Amino acid sequence: MAADVDSVPPPIPVPVPAAWQRPYLNIFKHFRVEEWKRSAKEGDVAALTDTRLKGTIYRIRGSNPASSYLQLPRAGTQSLGLTGRYLYLLFRPLPRKHFLVHLDVTTEENQVVRISFSSLFKEFKSTATWLQFPFVCGAAKDSAGDSVSRRGASGAAPADVRWTCLVLDLPSILSLYLNRRYNHLRAVKLCSNLLVKNLCTSDLVFDPGVTFSKARHTDLACRGIAPMPREMAFPVPKGEKWHDLYDYIRFPSERLKLLYNSIQRSCPSPAAGDGASEEPVRPLPPPVTLTRAVCDRLSLIHHITSPKAVPRRSPVITKSIPEVHLTAPRAVPAGHLVPEENQRLHSGGDTGQPPSAIHVYAHQRGGRTTRAVPAGSEERFLPDPILKLRTIIGFGGCSTKWALWTQNNAAVVYPCHAVIVTLQLRTGEQRFFLGHTDKVSALAFNGSSTVLASAQAGPRSLGRLWDFRTGTCLSVFKTHVHSLWSLSFSRSGAVLCGVGRDGHGKTLVVVWNTAQVTRGGGVAVLAKAHTDMDIQALKIAFFDETRMVSCGRDNIRLWRVRGGALHSCPVNLGEYHSLDFTDLAFEEGPVAEQEPEDRALFVCSKSGHVLEVDYKNMSVRSARRLLPAQPREHGQEQAGSGSGPGIAINSISMSLTFCATGSEDGYVRLWPLDFSAVVLEAEHEAPVSSVCISPDSRKVLCSTAAGSLGYVDIQSRDYNTLMRSHKAAVLGFTVGGIRKQIATVSQDSTIRVWDLVSMQQLYDFAAAEEAPCAVAFHPTWKILACGFDSGTVRTFSLAASNLLLEHKQHRSAITGLTFSPDGNFMFSSCLQGTLALYKCVAQKSHVLRVLGNVVARDAGSGWDALVVSGDSHLLAFVGPSKYVVTVMEACSLDELLRVDISILDLHSTVLDSAVRVCFGPVPQGELLVSTSSSKILVLDAKTGRLVREVSPMHKLTCSSFALSRDGQYLLTAGDKVIKVWDYRMRFDINFQVYIGHSEPVRQVAFTPDQQHVVSVGDAIFLWDFLAPVGARSPPARAHSPASARLPGPEGSSEKPKDVSETLRQTVPLPLLSSPPCLDISSAHQAGYQGIFSELDKEEEASLPGSSRMVANRDKDASVFVVESDRNKELVRPKGRQESPRSPEKSTNEARKGTKTPKSQCSVRPDSYRHFTPRFKASVLPQSCLSPPAGSEVLKLKAVIGYNGNGRGNMVWNPDTGFFAYSCGCVIVVEDLHSGSQNHWLGHAEEISTLALSHNAQVLASASGKKDGDSHCQICIWSIPDGACTAELFHHETQVQAMAFSGDDKFLVTIGDYSDQTIALWSTYTYQLLLSTCVSEPVHDVAFSPVSHQDLACVGRGAVVFWLLEQQGAAVNLKVHQAPAPDVLGLVELTSLCYGADTLLYSGTNSGQICVWDTETNCCFMTWEADEGEIGVLLCRHDRLVSGSNTKRIRLWAVGSVQELRLKGPDARSSSVLLEHEITLDGTIVSAAFDDSLEMGIVGTTAGTLWYINWLESTSIRLISGHKSKVTEVCFSPDETHCATCGEDGSVRVWALSSTELVVQFQVLNQSCQCLAWKPRPVGLWGAESQHVVAGYSDGTIRVFSVSRTEMELKMHPHSAALTAITYSTDGEMILSGGKDGLVAVSSPRTGMTIHVVADHKGSPITVLQCTRKQYHDFGVEGGELWLATSSDRRVSVWASDWLQDKCELLDWLSFPAPADPEGLDLPPSLAAFCPWEQDVLVYVGFGMQEEALFYNLRKKQVVRRVSLPAFATSLSLSPAAPFMALGFHARLLRLQPCPAGDPQDYAGHDDTVHLCRFAPSGRRLLTASHSAVLVWELTGG
Repeated sequence: MAADVDSVPPPIPVPVPAAWQRPYLNIFKHFRVEEWKRSAKEGDVAALTDTRLKGTIYRIRGSNPASSYLQLPRAGTQSLGLTGRYLYLLFRPLPRKHFLVHLDVTTEENQVVRISFSSLFKEFKSTATWLQFPFVCGAAKDSAGDSVSRRGASGAAPADVRWTCLVLDLPSILSLYLNRRYNHLRAVKLCSNLLVKNLCTSDLVFDPGVTFSKARHTDLACRGIAPMPREMAFPVPKGEKWHDLYDYIRFPSERLKLLYNSIQRSCPSPAAGDGASEEPVRPLPPPVTLTRAVCDRLSLIHHITSPKAVPRRSPVITKSIPEVHLTAPRAVPAGHLVPEENQRLHSGGDTGQPPSAIHVYAHQRGGRTTRAVPAGSEERFLPDPILKLRTIIGFGGCSTKWALWTQNNAAVVYPCHAVIVTLQLRTGEQRFFLGHTDKVSALAFNGSSTVLASAQAGPRSLGRLWDFRTGTCLSVFKTHVHSLWSLSFSRSGAVLCGVGRDGHGKTLVVVWNTAQVTRGGGVAVLAKAHTDMDIQALKIAFFDETRMVSCGRDNIRLWRVRGGALHSCPVNLGEYHSLDFTDLAFEEGPVAEQEPEDRALFVCSKSGHVLEVDYKNMSVRSARRLLPAQPREHGQEQAGSGSGPGIAINSISMSLTFCATGSEDGYVRLWPLDFSAVVLEAEHEAPVSSVCISPDSRKVLCSTAAGSLGYVDIQSRDYNTLMRSHKAAVLGFTVGGIRKQIATVSQDSTIRVWDLVSMQQLYDFAAAEEAPCAVAFHPTWKILACGFDSGTVRTFSLAASNLLLEHKQHRSAITGLTFSPDGNFMFSSCLQGTLALYKCVAQKSHVLRVLGNVVARDAGSGWDALVVSGDSHLLAFVGPSKYVVTVMEACSLDELLRVDISILDLHSTVLDSAVRVCFGPVPQGELLVSTSSSKILVLDAKTGRLVREVSPMHKLTCSSFALSRDGQYLLTAGDKVIKVWDYRMRFDINFQVYIGHSEPVRQVAFTPDQQHVVSVGDAIFLWDFLAPVGARSPPARAHSPASARLPGPEGSSEKPKDVSETLRQTVPLPLLSSPPCLDISSAHQAGYQGIFSELDKEEEASLPGSSRMVANRDKDASVFVVESDRNKELVRPKGRQESPRSPEKSTNEARKGTKTPKSQCSVRPDSYRHFTPRFKASVLPQSCLSPPAGSEVLKLKAVIGYNGNGRGNMVWNPDTGFFAYSCGCVIVVEDLHSGSQNHWLGHAEEISTLALSHNAQVLASASGKKDGDSHCQICIWSIPDGACTAELFHHETQVQAMAFSGDDKFLVTIGDYSDQTIALWSTYTYQLLLSTCVSEPVHDVAFSPVSHQDLACVGRGAVVFWLLEQQGAAVNLKVHQAPAPDVLGLVELTSLCYGADTLLYSGTNSGQICVWDTETNCCFMTWEADEGEIGVLLCRHDRLVSGSNTKRIRLWAVGSVQELRLKGPDARSSSVLLEHEITLDGTIVSAAFDDSLEMGIVGTTAGTLWYINWLESTSIRLISGHKSKVTEVCFSPDETHCATCGEDGSVRVWALSSTELVVQFQVLNQSCQCLAWKPRPVGLWGAESQHVVAGYSDGTIRVFSVSRTEMELKMHPHSAALTAITYSTDGEMILSGGKDGLVAVSSPRTGMTIHVVADHKGSPITVLQCTRKQYHDFGVEGGELWLATSSDRRVSVWASDWLQDKCELLDWLSFPAPADPEGLDLPPSLAAFCPWEQDVLVYVGFGMQEEALFYNLRKKQVVRRVSLPAFATSLSLSPAAPFMALGFHARLLRLQPCPAGDPQDYAGHDDTVHLCRFAPSGRRLLTASHSAVLVWELTGG
């Protein structure tokens, strides 16, 4: 009887508690906490009496958790020693406070692990010794804080937080999260702020909601559940329920053993409650841990051994082992795209969604992404540049005080953040100086306005000098100032002076020599000086370039450069010494009239004083104070005539006749030189920052703190506004559809409308106490809609400048606001996820529908939050979570589509989320999604299929993007830059980059006329879009292999196709040097016949002897009979001598000649279902010295990997639990419960397929030819004893598929496309009963489960139905060929399975599923089931599973098909429903499910076996391995793990105890050639010190931390690919060898290469090995001996002491060999130090003899030779025993005892044994053959 899933815990090892701890232990009582002798307290810890709980509680409070706590036991060196499984904590967090709890537990390995939970933690974190869980505090039920806690948000406890009973399952926590075995609880530390009643440990599940009486009358005790002990219980008043008063949390949850990311309140008691679910709000898995695979294994066992449940629909959750992706460097971050195939998942059972909703889960296709192209001869899309900056709306940024006149009075120069703008007054045209990377902080002109000086803000302030006429940068120089705020240029331009602060915050004045800049010279520092004085302004005297004047708070100083030093002296200010001076200006006038010393200097201050300073005497001549205006007699006001506080003056400018001042009250005033009265004044809305009189004294330029810039025309007394700007960052914009206007929203809480032509501000909207968040123009009316942070949406009439309507459907800030393109609807969304639809009629908007919780709350706001398609039919947004994109019908908000992008990348360690969405042009029907990983996903807007992917778009997240109306150009914004992309990605470089913004770009878009581009962030940028109207980019070059698969231009009917869908023009022929690829397609020949040719039909129809044949002749001429033909029978029973058998003669002798000769087809059919063996250059061994039975030293312990190249090579019987799969030539039989393996060895070649009998007693396996046989080998295995009982030989090339009949009496086998033979065997004698040849390849075969005499097979364009007829010993086959429906065209039928009653399902290579009636042998129904070939079909009752080369496995509901059978060909597929869909990591090649199709195991071409559970829509990785060749293997020093690397660029770490994949590090586009594990440090070893170093084909070295699952270091010491790598004996150095023969010694601490050995240059390094030696041994200094071996048969031995930088050559060995034979792949040269013989090394390689040489370093000679059967391909010496392991090209592993002994040869490899490595203890051995890794144990010898 199956166990109860809901109550029985998983089989996690738990220590048995001592008697004194049973049945529970009251910790506070046992350790007498109140005495504080065995416990410790710190800070504010007090014992209180709680009247409600009727007992003593302890209050722990304090601001710092580290200083206020209660600790058990008292000393850190002691241990509690509590072994109970469950820890009960009765506590209550203090309201509005955070708390922290630490639990120290000890594992079976005596490792101390800290488990912490706190409301301070925001996310789950994990290391090898610390688990940190966020704790979500619950509030009282139905309270205000209850909804917050339900959302799973950690934070301070709510005001009405309740007492909580927290139950922690400590063994489960350690097992699930760290794969550790729990031993005991060591210590507890309760930190502030909380109240605690008690602590308890027990092995029982105490349920507080169960009373003692209820427990006695139920069987809860049998399930380990008991009522809470009285001394531990919370009091419950009469009539109340426990769960209404308190919280009960059990962690981890018992119902779903998943990895939770937080601890939070669940529903009432899972044991005795009402059965409500206990799962948390969002049980997402935590970040990368080292034991995910182990958790998956536990989950699998839990599901396989559990009873079935009613199916339920839920989102797909793909679980996988952690991987760390490391993107290889790319020359250009863009390239060609290959279109991706679509996918979708229909579901109708999601709560709260319309029944017709389609939920789509997008997955990555085939690993095809944008590739990088090296620089040089790139082809770009034109024109280049495609954008030209036209206008910038904005002023200032860092400061608003810098605005200058040009000398000709025609233009002004001012900064706009990082851009310097020149604005022509007459035309309004702008010119830009681009180059600064941060905001411009100061500007200065020389006297003639020919050279412009600028400086930028920031800690590394740079200065630039510009040729103003041409706009070119003359010089870039370091200012040596951290924040420079003032510049002054001399009139000649030879001296530049600046003021700022140094790194310590002190004021610094710097003077530069700029005289040579215009002549091509540089900028030199003349002098600099520090000062403690405040400086607000500094100017060079116009009459002397060496003199300067500065002013600031409490000082005016004169400066002079003399003798390379900068000197200063103060001006005697007298009574004005405490004024705050802001600006200064020299008196203007002809130089000849006055001496320089007689020049006056005017300085203004914040108090309104203007001082006239005598420069010569350094004193104040006069002082005037400007006072607020006072009323005159005629009502006028006059400044300067009143009393009281003065007017704060910010800026002053002088001319020959008047003075201009700008003040804090917003006025610009013009004064005569005596300041007697105001001549002219202009008022501004903000304080005036600066004033500047034009050189002709006719205009006054002024700027304000609000970011406006304008000038006063003195003659006309008019004021002209040049520029306005937002005072803060611009958040977004909208462009008017019929007007050249733009509306912007800013962080300054204003909405402004601008004219794009004149750059003038037209409107300014602001709301009291509300901040605008979003804005949208109506496409046709003069209406502007605005959304505010209060949730209000208002519409304004721009024509009438009034408010039209106000909507209050939202309760939080508006995140999205838009109109449909036709103007009929408006949409809005808010932070709470609410979406509102409005109808726009007669310039009014009315609410039609409001939906809650549909828009993502955590996706952020933006102008792309809500987007509508161009035809106004579809609405798209990110929601309901940030991982999902939803498409709705725009007019009704009915949900049409959901696309989950979080599981797009199965190898990613983090979830990818959607950021922005955008619709493509309507004819293309595409939806673009930008993600948090900086990708752009192009989806089909109707089906949700993934069309293609572009990655990466920007270094950081793409903040905004837009597509041109013609669908040719894509705009993206990110990283403060704008990129313009060719949307079809047809060039080598597909984008152009544009800079100018100094802050992140918030939004970018095309204007409605497509003539311009607008981008906003720090300011508003308007760009000219220079692409010609209606032009198309030229096609990409034909050399691009991806171009043939790219979509065509707009309007083309061509759709993106997968490789398997594209018909080839020529038939590809397989090459002898390499195997055909999986997706090779062949052309269909027009008018081809079915499986059997017409010749077959005619000959068989004319044969006499069958009355049944005559009777059916008129009915169907395709029916004919095949009798037995055993002329090719070859049966070898195991265990007895082969005896020849004379086959019985057929009664009809004429039938021997009726068999049609097969065509020997050499072209692989257009079906991935066909098996093609991997190409191997190795040969089978000629001889093998197998050890006698019982004397084997090696025992095969485990095989790592699954052969994804096989077809149907995995079997599983859910009733008996038998599970087997093939890896190479080995059959692995694995126990799913324990993970232990048995290995059946009997094949010598790669196993192609497996078949399991229905009673699970017999397994059949097939492989290629063995030992020179002329036929393939089929092994028959007895499952109970694992013995091979028979070997069958009949097929000549490969066996494609096999099947047992329903009664297990017959076995049918079919050959591949070259064999084309079908054979029928008796399972009693395993004699060949019948064999026939077919003219076309057969792909699959199956017996009918109802009638044991019926079987069917599929092939090219037809299904063939067979009927077995036995007449005595003779067996005949009645055959009927049924062609595929004409509607399918020329297709391959690739898979089949029988359904209920008389149904047969078959799949095609074009994605259709056909349903056949086996009574009439007719197809009555087809439907489109996939976009690729369907290679796997399984049917049970009314459900069907299909698997295809699109990596998808789908579950179909086909219950209605039986009813449709009566309709015949008129049946429609609308009643076939797609229930579930899961995308895996490769093409589906094998599958096995239980009888209800609820759970099963699926194999893919990626070498992975997945456990599939349709009830939970989960896929768990069971078995995984390398798909490509393994290049290196090694053990960890403690032998608990091993590491492997492969040509696919992956480094994988495996747990040896379970062969589970622990962590994978992936480097894209590189091959990992070698790796080594860091040796055990002296005196220190732990999880934190485990590191692996790997070498790659690009010459880089990467060091990975296994415990932290991250790359710690990357080095590039080689220019060629690495071929060998190792650590020094102390682990402090890394030795690496390259393909060019160089050996580099690098430090992993510093990342530097400290030594390079070039002695082997020119020949690849094959081996590097280090060993210890006595420091002065061999007469050379150094504690380390190491060797390097190169492929030219040379070995160098070195002594080194890397800390002393010593490396000395000790010996150089060259081994002779005959002349290299041309075209022969020579065996490698290998050498190793001998562990059991000091001073000796062993060498194997190509030489005069096939032998191993033992060379003595002291004697300098070969001391021993060991003969070998062939040249070795791998070598390893045991560190513990005198054994030598060698691998050979003949697929053998030899264990050679030394110095003498009988060698032992071991089989099990199907290719060259190119790697073998002993473990440090010598008790284990790793070997590798292509992608298979074998683990051996040394059992004796």
